[in-house]
Amino acid sequence: MYNVPKKLGEAELEIMQVIWNSEGSVTSNCILKELQGRRKWQLSTLMTSLTRLSDKGFVSCDRSTGSNLYTFIISEDEYKAGASRRFLEKLYNNSIQNMIATLYNSKAIKSSDVEELRSFLDEIEAEDSLEEEQ
Repeated sequence: MYNVPKKLGEAELEIMQVIWNSEGSVTSNCILKELQGRRKWQLSTLMTSLTRLSDKGFVSCDRSTGSNLYTFIISEDEYKAGASRRFLEKLYNNSIQNMIATLYNSKAIKSSDVEELRSFLDEIEAEDSLEEEQ
């Protein structure tokens, strides 16, 4: 699995979500338009954040077309996997059981969530069994 370089701040994550949800490369003006209502930013503020995202290795910028086109380098799934691993390591000593127990005991998840998780785990187990047979 790809090692995600650094974590994203809240504003950076919002920018990345716009880029991830775009079909292909996206301009800074398009990103700014998508962020309207969530962030009251000037273009210069966005450009500073995009430069930081580029420096961190999250996006690339193609300047060959006359307008900067931003493309993600790290996919949303790659980022989520890395962030989830760091979260689990830091807060729960790498124990999914401890995390689920904490969420359940604090009523953050319901019995129906546990049943949904159980079904998901059963599906994974069934897939693994099929792969082992082949």
